[in-house]
Amino acid sequence: MEVTPLEIVLLCVAALTAGVVDAIAGGGGLLTLPSLLATGLPPHVALGTNKGQSVFGALAALVRFSRAGLVRGELAAVTFPLGLAGSFLGAGLVLLLRPELLKPLVLTLLVVVAAFLAFRRGPPAGERPEPPRNRLLALGALIALLIGTYDGFFGPGTGTFLIISFSGLLGHSMTRASADAKVVNFASNLAAVCLFAYRGLVLWHVALPMAAAQFTGGWIGAHLAVRGGDKLVRKVVLLVVVALALKLGRDVLAG
Repeated sequence: MEVTPLEIVLLCVAALTAGVVDAIAGGGGLLTLPSLLATGLPPHVALGTNKGQSVFGALAALVRFSRAGLVRGELAAVTFPLGLAGSFLGAGLVLLLRPELLKPLVLTLLVVVAAFLAFRRGPPAGERPEPPRNRLLALGALIALLIGTYDGFFGPGTGTFLIISFSGLLGHSMTRASADAKVVNFASNLAAVCLFAYRGLVLWHVALPMAAAQFTGGWIGAHLAVRGGDKLVRKVVLLVVVALALKLGRDVLAG
């Protein structure tokens, strides 16, 4: 499991780019995980190392969104612990079920999401009316638990599904939905890092340099999302959804 200094530099470039994309629309793992696998790391070690660095990008984006006033405290107080619990639950389910069984279902969902984003006529400027407080918190909790579980079990498209869910079900703007997503993303990544590290599956000499790049990228991406607003987030989400659909479609056909 040797990774050369040059490979670490290239991995850091991938992590920086992934951090930017992930903070805006999710899907950063599309860049970092294949890059780690390309170095010859075993899949389980690549997955662990990927989580070890991506948690820092999620943290950076969360801090930037919070400073912009886009993170609602009472909602985060519900979604963070349930995202954490869901990720632990999903990781446990991996031992019982094959993650590959989810690929056709996820591919279908991604195609539906891509069509929705591509053909939906101009989203309203700003946020739509929120559901009543109790329903808002209940829906937020359900989103965090279900997608947190999905992230622990399988993972691709987690951030994107979170953004679509928070925007569609809670009436939040795409920009604020990105902030909502980062709360759950950070929680689920944190849970995964704990599990992978406990099992000795994180190469920290690779993960930490990538983490510094991912943290920087996450901060930049969140800043761009705050400045660019819904128009930018919507476009990047659509691009990520199409990329995810193409990747999973290839995986399904190859399998």
